[in-house]
Amino acid sequence: MKSLFSRRKYWAHRFGVAPVLPMSREEMDELGWDSCDIILITGDGYVDHPSFGMALVGRLLESQGFRVGIISQPEWQCVDQFRSLGKPNLFFGVTAGNMDSMVNRYTSDQKIRKDDAYTPGGEGGRRPDRSTIVYSQRCREAYNEVPIIIGGIEASLRRLAHYDYWSDKVRRSILVDARADLLLYGNAERAIVEVAHRLASGEPVETIRDLRGSAYLLKSGELSESISGWDILDLSELPKGERSSGNTRKGVERSHTVITLPSFEQVKGDKRLYAHTSRFFHLETNPGNARALLQPHGDQQLWLNPPPEPLTTEELDRVYELPYTRQPHPSYKGARLPAYEMIRFSINIMRGCFGGCTFCSITEHEGRIIQNRSESSILREIEEIKSIPGFTGNISDLGGPTANMYRMRCKSREIESACRRLSCVYPEICKHMDTNHQPLINLYRKARELPGVKRIFIASGLRYDLAVRSPEYIEELVTHHVGGYLKIAPEHTEDGPLSKMMKPGIDVFYRFREMFDRFSKKAGKEQYLIPYFIAAHPGTTDRDMADLALWLKKNRFRPDQVQNFLPTPMSLATTMYHSTHNPLRKIKGDTDSMPIPKGGRRRRLHKAFLRYHDPNNWPLLRQALKDMGLSSWIGSGKEQLVPAEQKRARNRYGKVVNRGRRKK
Repeated sequence: MKSLFSRRKYWAHRFGVAPVLPMSREEMDELGWDSCDIILITGDGYVDHPSFGMALVGRLLESQGFRVGIISQPEWQCVDQFRSLGKPNLFFGVTAGNMDSMVNRYTSDQKIRKDDAYTPGGEGGRRPDRSTIVYSQRCREAYNEVPIIIGGIEASLRRLAHYDYWSDKVRRSILVDARADLLLYGNAERAIVEVAHRLASGEPVETIRDLRGSAYLLKSGELSESISGWDILDLSELPKGERSSGNTRKGVERSHTVITLPSFEQVKGDKRLYAHTSRFFHLETNPGNARALLQPHGDQQLWLNPPPEPLTTEELDRVYELPYTRQPHPSYKGARLPAYEMIRFSINIMRGCFGGCTFCSITEHEGRIIQNRSESSILREIEEIKSIPGFTGNISDLGGPTANMYRMRCKSREIESACRRLSCVYPEICKHMDTNHQPLINLYRKARELPGVKRIFIASGLRYDLAVRSPEYIEELVTHHVGGYLKIAPEHTEDGPLSKMMKPGIDVFYRFREMFDRFSKKAGKEQYLIPYFIAAHPGTTDRDMADLALWLKKNRFRPDQVQNFLPTPMSLATTMYHSTHNPLRKIKGDTDSMPIPKGGRRRRLHKAFLRYHDPNNWPLLRQALKDMGLSSWIGSGKEQLVPAEQKRARNRYGKVVNRGRRKK
C-alpha cells in the first residue's frame, strides 16, 4: 500500500501554497492561476480548518501539487456560479457538506430548521434538499465533459439503495440520481489522491475501477467483462431454514469475491429483503475481509468496492498539519459561523468508532478501526491554536467521534482482519480489545502542562462502559476536564430498546455514576451528569417509555432538550424503522416483526414521556397511562409519574371560581 504522500507532486506545485483556497477569479488571478485543476463544491461555508471536509480535502490535494478552487454554497437555481471559477482541468469534487443535507435542514419531526450552523450568519435555506444530487446535475450542465466525483457523508450513507425518511420510500443509490462518474465513501483521502493523479496522467475516469472505498455504475453489457475471474456469491434471495449465507466457499479468496445483493427494485418492494440487504452490507465493512458488493438498479449495476484502508498515524498527522489558516474565508468579513465557533478551539485526536450503535452513522462512514494522531502532533496543534484570535487559554475539546477510544485497538491484527462483529463492545466488550486508557491519560497530562493552557475540556461523547474499566481515567477526567457538567448517553433504561440500539444495560451507568460522584467529591467539586435519551427508537414500546420516565423522576432528572429518533440513511436502526425487522440477526421468510413507534401521535407521546415534568404534556400522559392500565401512576406520590387533573370549581353560570385567598 502506497503512503498517502509518496507520489511525485503534480507540476502545478510550483505555484506554491495558497494563503487560502480561492473562491473567485480575482483570488485566482492574485495567485497567478489561469485555471483550477480541481474545483470542490460544498454545501457548507468554507472554513479553512481540518474539521471542515472540503478544507481538508482541498489542502490535501494542494499538497499533491494541484490547484484547488472552492465553490461554497452556490446558488443552485441556475448554472452561472458553477462556471464562476472556469472549467476544471481534472474534475469537480461534490459534497453536501459535513452533514446530510436532509438532516441539516429538517428536524426529526420533519419541520424545516430556521438556521444552519454551517452557514455564515447561521442563515437557513442556503443549500438545496439532496444537495449532492442538485450540485452534480448543475456541474454536468456547466461542463458536460468534466468528470464528477461525489463524496462526503451524504454520498457515503446513500451509496446503496436506501430508505429515505423524508420521502418515506426506498431511493436508488445517490450515484444514479447524481449522474456522477465515481462515488468515494468514508474517509476518502487515499482514493481522492489516487483519482487526481490518475486523471492527471491522462487515464479516463471510466477506467478507474479498482479503488477501495469507491462505487461506480456499470451498464448491463459491461457486467460480464467486469466479473470475469470473480467468484460470485448470490445473496439476492432470503436464506431458507438454517442455511447460512455470506461465507465465501473454501479455496476462494475473499478479495476475488463479489456478493450480489437484492436489486433496488426488490428491496423497494419487499421489506424483508431490505432488512436482509442491510444486514449483509453491515457485515461487509471491515477493510480486512470485506468483499465487493453488486446491486442491480434497472439496466445498470452498482459496483461497490471494499472499504478504504485506514490511514496510519504518520499519514493522519500530516493531513491535520497541512497549512490551514483555521479561520473562515476572508470574504465572510467576520460573519458568525456557529459550527466554526464550536470547534474553533477544539482538537480532533482520532477517527472512527467501534461502538456500533445502530442509530449512529459514524461507523458506516469512518469505520470501526480507530485512526489515531500522534501525541506530538496533537500538542503541536495546541501550540498553533494559541495564535488564533480570541484564544483565552481554554481548549474546548480534545476528542473525536468518541472521547475515550484513543489508541484502542484489537490486540491481534490477524483476529481484527478476520472479524465480522458489528460492535466490539456489545453485548460485552470483546476480550481481544485493548481498552487501556493510559495513552489518553498521558496526553491529557502533557496537554495541561503546556504554557498558556488554562483548562482543557472534554466535550466529545464518552463511552462509559469503557471508562469504568479505568478508574484512573475517570479520576483524571473528573478532576481536571469537566466544567461542572458531563454529558453522557445511556439512551434508555429498558433492555428491549437497549438491545436494538446495541447499548449496555443501565447497571453500567450506575457504576460510572458512582465513580463520577466519588472522584468529584474527592476533588472538592460539585459536578453533575447530564444523561441523554432517545425517544421513539425502533423496538421501544409505550411501556418502555413509561418505565424510563418514572426512572427519570426517581433519579431527579428533568431533560430539557429531547429528540425523537431520526432515521438517517443506511443505519441499522433505520432498517428496523422501515422494515419492522431486526437486521442484527438472520432475516428469514418467517422473521417476526418488531414494535416501531411511528405516526405523529406515538412519536409525540414517547417524546412527552421524556418531558414528564412539563405540564403541557400531562393531559397526553394521563390518557396514555389510563390506556396502558397504569392509572395508579397518576398522582403526586413518589411512585407516580404525573399529578392528577385538578378539577376547577365553577359557579352556576359555568365560570371558573377562584377559591384562593384574595391578594391584598
